[in-house]
Amino acid sequence: MAMVIGALRETVAGETRAPLVPEVAKKLAALGATICAEHGVAEAARIPDGRFEGVEFAGREEVVRRADVLLTVNPPPLEVASGLREGALLVGLLQPHRCDELVALLRDRKITSFAMELVPRISRAQSMDALSSQAAAAGYRSVLIAATHLDKFFPMLTTAAGTIRPAKVLVIGAGVAGLQAIATAKRLGAVVEGYDVRSATREQVQSLGAKFVDTGISAEGSGGYARELTEEEKAKQAAILADHVAAADAVITTAAIPGRTAPRIIDAATVGRMQPGSVIVDLAAETGGNCALTKAGEVVESGGVLVVGPVNLPAAVGRHASEMYSKNLFNFLTPAISEGSLALDWEDEVFAGSVLTHDGEVRHGPTRERIEGGSGGQA
Repeated sequence: MAMVIGALRETVAGETRAPLVPEVAKKLAALGATICAEHGVAEAARIPDGRFEGVEFAGREEVVRRADVLLTVNPPPLEVASGLREGALLVGLLQPHRCDELVALLRDRKITSFAMELVPRISRAQSMDALSSQAAAAGYRSVLIAATHLDKFFPMLTTAAGTIRPAKVLVIGAGVAGLQAIATAKRLGAVVEGYDVRSATREQVQSLGAKFVDTGISAEGSGGYARELTEEEKAKQAAILADHVAAADAVITTAAIPGRTAPRIIDAATVGRMQPGSVIVDLAAETGGNCALTKAGEVVESGGVLVVGPVNLPAAVGRHASEMYSKNLFNFLTPAISEGSLALDWEDEVFAGSVLTHDGEVRHGPTRERIEGGSGGQA
């Protein structure tokens, strides 16, 4: 009997992304799998069920009950996860840093789960890197938010009434989101500066036509992320960046550390130095914010400066975000599918590195230590 791959419609408020799109469903079926999706699986992304070929649609409970592999965007509700049979596979953005109750349930029900956030950032896994694909969507959208709230044009304009100078944009954090923000701001004609504590990003920032802000601090970390700065380093960084922030018309912050509170980069005093009408778009709003005044999901005004704290920005471009994410899932699963059956190779560093629970154990070390307080086996 062919393996059944199930996909659910997301229920989180404001979520428009889907784990399955027609192109990917067709490719999975070509590998010999039976595809079973919940009615309206991608309607929020403006993709009706009629666009899917060869997909069996059913109610949520039936999809969960039948699934050998269940695909989601967000962590599924506990009542959904509890409906999976023992040995089933769950793949999604499972937020292992903050979903302890779900992880414990998956462990106890002996469900194998893979958190797409944990996919190793190695060359071979780039096509599976959901964090990067969704960060690209967020970085793009952040600039549009800044441009919408700013009371100036982004590009230089030459008009009969005179020449309008281009807006000055500062992007803090040169990961995928930051680089996409830099590229988008440049496309819109702004004068752009980019900053990151990882000095290795200088060439990337400059290659996009932006000026790199050098504070003299380097925080090279592992896995492509920055390490957390010391208090002394934070103070020095903030002092140098403050002048650049104060001179910018729009500031986009993207600094984040997985599983930790976002680093505080812009204090209230620095916001007070910005010109009225300036805008800060804080992409780290959901994990505490890079700006002291940020409130997740809100627009805060302080001295005429707007501080925007958007949440789930990829959902603002749901169709393309869904396409990218669904392809990430396909590329992740493909090496484990052979003639319609699933065969996981635990020697593969991608599977070994991204597994969250398996065979009644929490396999992700940091999550296991937080939940159980001890050490256990590693896949």
